[in-house]
Amino acid sequence: MTSVATHELRPLLVDPARVEELKREAIQLPSWDLNFRQIWDSELLLNGAFSPLSGYLSKADYERVCSEMRLEDGSLWPMPIVLDVTEDFAQKLTSGDRVALRHPEGMVLAVLTVTDIWTPDRAAEAKAVFGTDDEAHPGVFQLLREAHPVYVGGTLEGLELPPHHTYQHHRHTPDQLRAEFKRLGWERVVAFQTRNPMHRAHVELTRRAALENDAKILIHPVVGRTSPGDVDYFSRVRCYEAVVAQLPPQLAMLSLLPLAMRMGGPREALWHALIRRNYGCTHFIVGRDHAGPRDGEGKPFYGPYDAQELVAKHADESGIELVPFQEVVYSEDRGEYLPRPEVKQNEKILDLSGTELRRRLREGADIPEWFSYPEVIEALRKRFPPRSRQGYTIFFTGLSGSGKSTVAQILIAKLMEMDDRPVTLLDGDIVRKNLSSELGFSKEHRDLNILRIGFVASEITKNRGTAVCAPIAPYTATRHKVRTLIERHGGFVEVHVSTPLEVCEERDRKGLYAKARAGLIKEFTGIDDPYEAPEKPEVVIDTGKLSAERAAQKIVDYLRHEGFLVGRYEDHDALDES
Repeated sequence: MTSVATHELRPLLVDPARVEELKREAIQLPSWDLNFRQIWDSELLLNGAFSPLSGYLSKADYERVCSEMRLEDGSLWPMPIVLDVTEDFAQKLTSGDRVALRHPEGMVLAVLTVTDIWTPDRAAEAKAVFGTDDEAHPGVFQLLREAHPVYVGGTLEGLELPPHHTYQHHRHTPDQLRAEFKRLGWERVVAFQTRNPMHRAHVELTRRAALENDAKILIHPVVGRTSPGDVDYFSRVRCYEAVVAQLPPQLAMLSLLPLAMRMGGPREALWHALIRRNYGCTHFIVGRDHAGPRDGEGKPFYGPYDAQELVAKHADESGIELVPFQEVVYSEDRGEYLPRPEVKQNEKILDLSGTELRRRLREGADIPEWFSYPEVIEALRKRFPPRSRQGYTIFFTGLSGSGKSTVAQILIAKLMEMDDRPVTLLDGDIVRKNLSSELGFSKEHRDLNILRIGFVASEITKNRGTAVCAPIAPYTATRHKVRTLIERHGGFVEVHVSTPLEVCEERDRKGLYAKARAGLIKEFTGIDDPYEAPEKPEVVIDTGKLSAERAAQKIVDYLRHEGFLVGRYEDHDALDES
């Protein structure tokens, strides 16, 4: 196989003289402020990790990538890389225009020369790329619910890479990593992709992969967008540093990959392999159900070996060799990890599932040393204290007049009696007065109001407090964003106040429903604007059937049951009522 280290890179950063020209030009250009997902894409475009791409895909490239996993010129490429923008911004552009792409800190990262502007069929894209349009798939949800509706393609001239203020000594461009491999004399390098903490089984897996392939190890975790609910990368990096210290000297190194994952299963695995090839690796470990999420019933979207089969199929063309993940298990009889095929009949095997690990962390229970290293467990315990010491958010959602505020007030009183964590109420009217007074009631402004509530609640949660939020929050996608934001830091409990519309109208103290029925208020939730009910809230209460006191007690019982509150769990028959 051709040496991967000599595979052609296509970094898009221009020389210093051209940078100064582009800075002067950018002052006069229209600007697009990149979101975090777009920043991660732009970094890997500019540093060459997405070689052979010269920028965002043209419409022709996009269509062939979706249908055949190839660029228009026939090059293998499995994942659409496009710049999604709003309709208003797209209407100002024509082919040949130039756009300054800005980082949130204000600097221009690149100038885009536009070649194509089009409105894609995103549902068709979801089925082609992810094999499904089920929004339980995080990649599909992001595509259909969060991405902007118009795509822009074109070539990039890069001025600088996005700045990083954390773990700079673990960050490398493809050119830098190739140079480091050369300096160390590493000719064969096996990359290990991960978005989770590493434990003893992972160390044994990578050690065996290196030994069997006469290679060194690049631990190359993703520290951009991963999957909702994943451990934050600060905690994970501390775990990786502890793990590298356990490996023999000169066998492994750690480098962080700022990738926005799509969780696309087989296509994602092939994409990851091409990226690691560009970083100078010769081998790539692909596990069971690589980058494969699960649906709402817990079933995987992809077959367990689909990813391995696709990467193996294209190994010659991709220039990187597949190392199939071989499950290793701990033998209590031998006191060591070994591949499952080597396990003898009647040999006692110990196992600790991810679910069980999370339970033990949540409850402060013992985690055996055979499973992980003390330094790793210590890092995880700092990040995941028992739920009784975590911050958390109670997020009410329901129609106007459903009883959210009343139940929230009673709940806060109960929490202040029972718990010493500070409690903050973020009620819809309170927030409108103090945080969002300039906002109207358009869909855009309602979304922005909820996201502001989510941000404040996430800060409260991060600092080990309790946030009680009681907005209407009618849209699924916005509530999903808030959940994702808060679950990085602690617990999130969604409470659907499912009181029927007719009951809410009967309680209409402010006369809002009557005005909406008369056409005096437009886009009123439940009348001429939809309320998207949560599919799987943690708690459901109907104040048409339950008193406010009983409803609040039901939430308290849930919090006790889940360990957020210390004390005896009392089932007032509330958990079974809805």
